[in-house]
Amino acid sequence: MTKQESLHLIEKLSNASGVSGFEDDVVAIAKEFSAPFAQVEEDHIRNVYMKVGEHKADRPTILFDAHSDEVGFIVQAIKPNGTLRFLPLGGWVPNTIPAHRVRIKTADGKEIPGIIASKPPHFMTDAERKETQTIDDMVIDVGCISAEEVTEKLNIAIGDPVIPDVAFEYLEETDVMIGKAFDCRIGCACLLETLQELSKKETPFNLIGTMTAQEEVGERGATVAMNNVKPDLAIVFEGCPADDTFSEEYMIQSGLKRGPMLRNFDVSMITNPRFQRFAKETAEKYGLPMQSSVRKGGGTNGAIINLTNKGVPAIVIGVPVRYAHTHYGYVAYQDYQAAYQLAVAIVNDLDQAMIDSF
Repeated sequence: MTKQESLHLIEKLSNASGVSGFEDDVVAIAKEFSAPFAQVEEDHIRNVYMKVGEHKADRPTILFDAHSDEVGFIVQAIKPNGTLRFLPLGGWVPNTIPAHRVRIKTADGKEIPGIIASKPPHFMTDAERKETQTIDDMVIDVGCISAEEVTEKLNIAIGDPVIPDVAFEYLEETDVMIGKAFDCRIGCACLLETLQELSKKETPFNLIGTMTAQEEVGERGATVAMNNVKPDLAIVFEGCPADDTFSEEYMIQSGLKRGPMLRNFDVSMITNPRFQRFAKETAEKYGLPMQSSVRKGGGTNGAIINLTNKGVPAIVIGVPVRYAHTHYGYVAYQDYQAAYQLAVAIVNDLDQAMIDSF
């Protein structure tokens, strides 16, 4: 793909509405993109399975995974004054939530604009000004004055998904993208480009991509997918939190324009050290930038995949995302490009004996 085609794919994925449990728009993009080079299936939790090439029983299966959902919200209740109570889907820090635009997606497919609001400072007491706000202190205002107006004129209902309202932009001067949902839509784009590139020639492996649902609420889609896929090796793409704006230099392990991150450890998984070593050596061999990280928090679908069958060797290739799990994020195009190039190089350099040795 050309750079312009890649940016167009990322834009579509970033702008798509797909909070946890409501990934249908992202699924549609993945199915349309991969149909020319893959056999595509979908399950009932909205996982997408993309098989590349002919699959044979005597070949090892390599899995590529990225999760399709983004953090967002869900309508909990409609107040008599026409504002909406809501709950988070995925991990949010409350102080990043207020005063942002959102879209409420109704059952008829319309997206209604709203603003996340809290008590105006003009009406706060001194004590209230000093308190830390929680989501219980906030509402979504859709410009209505009654619950009846919300339901009858806008067709908003309890259980409707709420999506951050952000439009993708590419800043050519700095070669950086800004948008929402880069965790993990940037990983989804990596997955799709990797599969497309690998489909161009025969490999000695069964190749399958899974774009899995509901990762942000507990890796639920990956749990279902691993009941259907029995991989021998896995590469997990992620949009990983960048740490280069608030960390000391020696602690930066996922900075912008420093290459994709290979995660050694988080609270959910200790990465297979032999496969990890091979991935790092491959990056060095082809002159691809790469960062290595150890995290005291976090978690990815790799944790689920890693515990499948006899234990699947899995690595996480993360594209650094500034301000993940907020409305806005920054991603450097060169980090994205190096991420899928590394995945392709790993597969091209692998053989059966190596997989057995991991």
